[in-house]
Amino acid sequence: MPCLSNMKFNVALIFLLVSLVGIAIQGCHGKVVQFIFGDSLSDVGNNKYLSRSLAQASLPFYGIDFGNGLPNGRFTNGRTVADIIGDKTGLPRPPAFLDPSLTEDEILENGVNYASGGGGILNETGGYFIQRLSLWKQIELFQGTTELIKNKLGKQEAEKFFQDARFVVALGSNDFINNYLMPVYSDSWNYNDQTFVEYLMETLQKQLLVLHNLGARNLMVFGLGPMGCIPLQRILSTSGQCQERANKLALSFNKASSKLLVNLESKLPNSSFKFGDAYDVVDDVISNPYKYGFNNSDSPCCSLGNIRPALTCLPASTLCEDRSKYVFWDEYHPSDSANELIANELIKKFGFLGVNASAPAPAPESAIAPSPDE
Repeated sequence: MPCLSNMKFNVALIFLLVSLVGIAIQGCHGKVVQFIFGDSLSDVGNNKYLSRSLAQASLPFYGIDFGNGLPNGRFTNGRTVADIIGDKTGLPRPPAFLDPSLTEDEILENGVNYASGGGGILNETGGYFIQRLSLWKQIELFQGTTELIKNKLGKQEAEKFFQDARFVVALGSNDFINNYLMPVYSDSWNYNDQTFVEYLMETLQKQLLVLHNLGARNLMVFGLGPMGCIPLQRILSTSGQCQERANKLALSFNKASSKLLVNLESKLPNSSFKFGDAYDVVDDVISNPYKYGFNNSDSPCCSLGNIRPALTCLPASTLCEDRSKYVFWDEYHPSDSANELIANELIKKFGFLGVNASAPAPAPESAIAPSPDE
């Protein structure tokens, strides 16, 4: 009988130790992850799961220089700016929120990307895409994520997890290109240039405060590039040159956003709210492409020959001979090479420090392969 008692005691002790170790592991979750809110410049596949959305990157040749070369939901030939910054600073690539295989453990391990092609700061932006996730909707989905993680880790550990995480908010161009600058939207006649930017800032401030209330303490808002110089805007102009009004609106948005972030950071304790501006370097790349190793900065690598604008890249499209030499992949979006340049500029400008130093680097996915017809 004494042996049986000892056996029962040992078994009970083992169960207790296993439970304590499990609690310790769960309670000391120290990995830093990203939560990304954005539009097609950051989307990694959410719109794939919006069956009625007209904003899609689900056909070849999207993703041709990423992984297996098949479309993956990114609106470019390779990586997004957020992919590259994360890779270079040791942050894991967050999966798309709408991916049905997403689990709580994966959220703890990699974070989440809520970005959606066609989405904007305003709910009304991108309405003609039928389905897209606005920033308000993305924040609503994030709120659900916080509840999931609280239920898994407990309130205290969950709060620490989110406070340590990095938050990226990268929207705004659709609010102009696919809203204010299009006369089919009521915002185009209800506001002027100044009052529309003010409307965006009022809305963005409310959204950032909600994110803060949900636990965001390390947050960066990315500014807009010279959106009047994307191929679509050039082809719609009478001269084929950049549309200066759109560029001035981007600069106004950036100036107002920077001021907003400075103001918020001063009022929110223990928070780092920064503004990431790469306008100048992108503008210089477009004006002086050869200086940066490009030979084309005014037309898309993927196009339907002389049929323009081709609003998306299609299997029937023709690809440029060397994708690494084009600043733009399609009518709207930068190429992998341009995204790398932008990411490197932001890393240099803001001194992003590496985190999760022991995390394995992702497999190389950005080698530019020859065009299919070569």
